[in-house]
Amino acid sequence: MLEDETVYPLAASAEAMGMQACLNCRPYRLAQTVARSGQELVRRAVRLIVAGALDQGTEADLATRLGLSVRHLRRMFVTHLGVTPDSVARSCRAHFARRLLDDTEISITEIAFMAGFGSVRQFNRDCRSIFRATPSQLRAGYSDPGRLAADGGLTVRLWFTGPLEWDALVSFLAMRAVPGVECVYGRTYRRTIVVDGHPGVLELGPGGSDHLQLRVHLPYWAGLVHLTAQARRIASLDEDVMEPVRWLTADPVIGSSLAARPGVRVPGAWDPFEAGVAAIVGQGLPGEESREFLAKLVGRFGNPVPGLGRFRLTHAFPTPGALTAAGTGLQAIGLARGRAETLLSFSSAVERGTLRLDGSMRCDQLISSITAIPGMTASAAHYIALRMSEPDVFPADDPVLQRALDHLAGKPSPEISHRWRPWRSYAAAHLWAVR
Repeated sequence: MLEDETVYPLAASAEAMGMQACLNCRPYRLAQTVARSGQELVRRAVRLIVAGALDQGTEADLATRLGLSVRHLRRMFVTHLGVTPDSVARSCRAHFARRLLDDTEISITEIAFMAGFGSVRQFNRDCRSIFRATPSQLRAGYSDPGRLAADGGLTVRLWFTGPLEWDALVSFLAMRAVPGVECVYGRTYRRTIVVDGHPGVLELGPGGSDHLQLRVHLPYWAGLVHLTAQARRIASLDEDVMEPVRWLTADPVIGSSLAARPGVRVPGAWDPFEAGVAAIVGQGLPGEESREFLAKLVGRFGNPVPGLGRFRLTHAFPTPGALTAAGTGLQAIGLARGRAETLLSFSSAVERGTLRLDGSMRCDQLISSITAIPGMTASAAHYIALRMSEPDVFPADDPVLQRALDHLAGKPSPEISHRWRPWRSYAAAHLWAVR
């Protein structure tokens, strides 16, 4: 921020104007995101860049995913952010590396590859360009006695702003944990992950008033920048929770809950495909019965991950391809024929790419694409979209939401959620948190 109170939409935007990160508040600790009030296509594009779209493809590939020409994509970025998509990607890598320099004792060479740089030379060049110092100088200029060692997995801090009700979130995750793939132990969420075909474990738990601690166990660390971005979405750490709180606090049904617990956030998902499968399997079933079917599904079609007994984990979640190839095997584990066919159609759509769960589709397109699958209800589509961090969806048929609404509003009309637009997802999160 300048003396004239100029506010830039991204760190990359400020850098393009010659600004440098403040050494006291260290804004590079936070992910680069565009506010919900910003241009939607630009916001979605930035989210895809943070997830690694330009490490794995080009600006033209990104434009295609968003249904744009590359010229129009670049023009939108320059108009709304003052920088190109490639510049945003470059800034994201440098800022993530800067956090690791501050917070860990990991070597500079390892950090370069964790952050997605192609070489240490490129890392040095971008650091000098963005921070006016080399990685060695940045590390020497900041001393943190609480730096995290990399023993027993790699630990990094996930910084956030605003309040966070971690216990409400971890309770939600515990109730819906897929047996063998996810578990909650105490206040820590654990799960298996697969990165470039290699299995690993992720642990996410409280660290302090302004950060969570992420511990990752993997055979190598290249691309850690994208794993942390994915982990941040589990707890909606990049969202401004106070905007929906201010909008909804006056509501007679949920207003008091928001005022009392403003840190309740929308529960995200490590993998939206898993959330979709769980929604299909669990439609109309009690929670325990749904978990039994999910355990059978994972045991039959997921890849075993040995040596994780101490984490209470056994398998990686089945891939879309594995479930598409399962065929009648889905009925063999006890799924009703209609449910099995819906699961096959959903998995096939994700496998073929006709249903994209990467955030590139507008919310209305996403809902329409999901409900076009035979057997998929609007409520299930809204649930998947909610776990993908869409702010204005409401899975009205969810039994926990229905019970909470009955308790708070006494048999409300089905249209009650419309009064909570454009923040229905936050209303749902608070209803789930009702005790």
